[in-house]
Amino acid sequence: MADEDLRVLAELDVGDKQIRRLCKAIGDERVAERDAAVSAYQAKPLTERKGVPEGVTAPAVAAVGVDGGRLQIFERVPREPAAPAASEPEEAIQDDVVVPEPASAAKKPLHWREDKVGLLLTMTSDRQATDPCPEIPASFVNPYWIPELAKQMGQRARSPAGDPPDPPPAAAPKEDEAQAEWESPEVVTKHLVATRRPWAQFGPMVAALAWSLGFFGAERRAFLGDGADTNWTLWRNHFSAFVPILDFIHALTYVFHSALAGRPFAEGWQVYQRWIRWVWAGEVEQVIAELTMRQAELGTPAADAKATSPAQLVSRALGYLQNHKDRMRYADYRREGLPIVSSYVESAVNQFNDRVKGTEKFWREAGAEEMLQLRADYLSDDEPLTQFWQRRQAAESGQPRYHMAV
Repeated sequence: MADEDLRVLAELDVGDKQIRRLCKAIGDERVAERDAAVSAYQAKPLTERKGVPEGVTAPAVAAVGVDGGRLQIFERVPREPAAPAASEPEEAIQDDVVVPEPASAAKKPLHWREDKVGLLLTMTSDRQATDPCPEIPASFVNPYWIPELAKQMGQRARSPAGDPPDPPPAAAPKEDEAQAEWESPEVVTKHLVATRRPWAQFGPMVAALAWSLGFFGAERRAFLGDGADTNWTLWRNHFSAFVPILDFIHALTYVFHSALAGRPFAEGWQVYQRWIRWVWAGEVEQVIAELTMRQAELGTPAADAKATSPAQLVSRALGYLQNHKDRMRYADYRREGLPIVSSYVESAVNQFNDRVKGTEKFWREAGAEEMLQLRADYLSDDEPLTQFWQRRQAAESGQPRYHMAV
């Protein structure tokens, strides 16, 4: 595809293999630059790491979000020279083998692995004396859209009563009927970082980029994520001065499924509307109180209970809201002009998936790391690759670049 694009768009006839070699070489240089920047950042005193670099202007609003994507890794390693055991299957006796998954992951697809994506946004918004949108927007209490949204969010549970019927024809809105509207802060610039390395190494990468952009000096700072423990471990270790915000859509999904658990749709929908209005207002403790009573009615789920059983759905939602209630003060966040959804980073993950994810796409670890870095550069507004080419040109000595053979 790349060679065809160059032929059509740039009228250059460059072979596919040459493009691959160039991407690997440049990707490797960019990964090395990134790692050097992270090491330099970590070597700084703590007070300097939490400050603003000289010559950088801190943004008015800074938001950081992290999430994980998926890609397939097909890594080959040399076999040990020792002769195989007599019981070893014949098909395993080869010059090289695919690195196996751990036994605990036997049920998962063999090659799928997680890549990590960090999105750093500079934004603009105004503080308000009161909540600029105290009434929940109509889309979040739409009985024909919310079930579909909840299903798309990857939850396995569905209402025992089935999906709601087809909606009636929409009535024309009255001229004097006010609709609740909420506008997220406006995005000014976006910057991305991505890696296949462990979360413990990913955190410093995100922090180093945030520091270089002056995020730690922003007047208002937010960290958004879903309920994954890895997100909030990264927040505690590197962004504890940022306001932690649980993605509202993920919270909505748990509320929806627990409200409908064990109830006909019509009855459960009424409960959902009451609960989600409380969540929108930042009054999640009221939802927790009613969920606690509902759990008492249904009983504690058995150890072998199905994930879609009413007791299990309520138990999961109750634990989720209790664990994250301090990150669900949505009315306060709206007053501060902070974002309350992580759709920005989820969209960014999809943009990475477009390039690296596919049933027909397999990567080596080194190649995946290089391509993720190049993709992050391509999607970032400050055009890191343009700056890279300028640095590279200035550093040219006229001598060929040699690499030690392995």
